[in-house]
Amino acid sequence: MGETGRSSRGSSPVTTYREKMTAGELFVYGDEQLADDRLGAALLVERYNATSVGDADGRRKILEELLGSVGDDIEVRSPFHCLYGRNISLSDNVFVNFGGVFLDTAPIRIGARTLIGPNVQLLTATHPLEPGLRRQGYEFGEEIVIGGNVWIGGGVIVCPGVTIGDDAVVGAGSVVTRDVPHGVLVRGNPARVVGPLPSGDDSDAWTRRPARDDDAPPTP
Repeated sequence: MGETGRSSRGSSPVTTYREKMTAGELFVYGDEQLADDRLGAALLVERYNATSVGDADGRRKILEELLGSVGDDIEVRSPFHCLYGRNISLSDNVFVNFGGVFLDTAPIRIGARTLIGPNVQLLTATHPLEPGLRRQGYEFGEEIVIGGNVWIGGGVIVCPGVTIGDDAVVGAGSVVTRDVPHGVLVRGNPARVVGPLPSGDDSDAWTRRPARDDDAPPTP
């Protein structure tokens, strides 16, 4: 169960598909051990989404059982969905709005004070381009890393293998297919850098929103 074989010398320990998945190698989705892992995670997700928002302690305990690591003062709003849970790490003060979908075939790491809007999809799972390998049920994953103090707008899709730098902002509805540098605004499909973000921490002088691409100068 969950075994892919030994080395030619027969001395190496059996490598499981779970280990291959974690290492970013090809694995078979239908492997029995992985199916058991997904079932266990699905049952915890089901409990979490059914637990009253008034039971903060109970919800946190479920998250601590489901996820790989959970920082202080986090909030994950229901409904929330993931595949394995164990591959997700949330740092302190992370906020995940309604409808988060985290496909954690590979690790998903989210830095402190990051804000994730509603219906955001973090998708580490991907598949071989070769049709024959897909017919055999092979897939693999690529890690997603989101830095600290990032703001990801509603409906964003982050594709496998992407890293988003600290303090970046991703505009609503964007599809992020490549790495995002520190401290910039990106948006669009595919997401592209619009420019650097304003600096400063004066609450009396702040930017409500950057100009949109379709904003036109006023008519004289």
